[in-house]
Amino acid sequence: MKMKMLIIPLVIILIAIFSGAYIIGETEQVVITQFGKSIGSAKTAPGLYFKIPVIQQANFFPKNLLEWDGDPGQVPTLDKTFIYVDTFARWKIVDPLKFFQTVNNVMGAQARLDDIIDPAVRNFITSYPLIETVRDTNRELDTFEVGLGHTKEEERTLGEITTGRGKITTGIMNQAQPKLKDFGIELVDVQIKRLNYVEQVRKSVYQRMIAERKQIAEKFRSEGEGESRVIEGNRDKELKKITSEAYKTAQEIMGKADATSTKIYAQAYNKDPDFYSFVKSLDVYQNAMDHKSFLLLSTDSDFLKYFKGYGPFNEYNPGNN
Repeated sequence: MKMKMLIIPLVIILIAIFSGAYIIGETEQVVITQFGKSIGSAKTAPGLYFKIPVIQQANFFPKNLLEWDGDPGQVPTLDKTFIYVDTFARWKIVDPLKFFQTVNNVMGAQARLDDIIDPAVRNFITSYPLIETVRDTNRELDTFEVGLGHTKEEERTLGEITTGRGKITTGIMNQAQPKLKDFGIELVDVQIKRLNYVEQVRKSVYQRMIAERKQIAEKFRSEGEGESRVIEGNRDKELKKITSEAYKTAQEIMGKADATSTKIYAQAYNKDPDFYSFVKSLDVYQNAMDHKSFLLLSTDSDFLKYFKGYGPFNEYNPGNN
């Protein structure tokens, strides 16, 4: 009986010890509250700690960097260009006790960040032209696209960059940080994640881009057509040159062949001129007379001199007229 009476208090003591103990990790910090009110200083070093069970409660807060992602909003720039701006930030809890007393938790801190960072972003975006928010330096763009020869001229019309995107984001952080200090929050970094035109401006920009690409395409087509005409002209010129040279060579060969043939015929017929005259007359008879032809000639005509004295049993005699 006495043994049981000793065990029960021992168990109660052990339960109280275990329920009152808590461990703080490397990325945690704790604020102890009693009946909902913070007591003592915050515990930021990792290790094993104790609190009064039931009465006191350990409130854990992250010690590492936390993320804030703002909602994209429509903001006009100084040159009256409406754009959508999407920003993000990194922050951390540097004073857990003040953080607990003011915003209580991370969700409350996110709401405070919305109320402080968004106006700072709007304030700086509206104070500078669009080119200042987009670019950071005046260096020449290292992008190149064939046919867009007017890009550098358009860059000059946008003006020189005096502030730049980096200084704008630094200004946003410097403006927001003092307001967050009262909540035990340190703003580590603010950056612009995305910039985009509003829908109406974006459509007009797309239409302009399409028109420019069509103009470039037409330019390339016209240059291609001109180059095609030059190639076709050179081809026709070469073809005519080759054809004329071939025709010249063929005519020279034919002329030489005809000359050789004529020479051979002349040498052959010079041996018997009367036989040559007889053969040529027969050719003329064959070409000039057929069954439809009618000739009225005198008997002493030279055209039919080889028919005079013709007989079936007479031998051919070129000298017999």
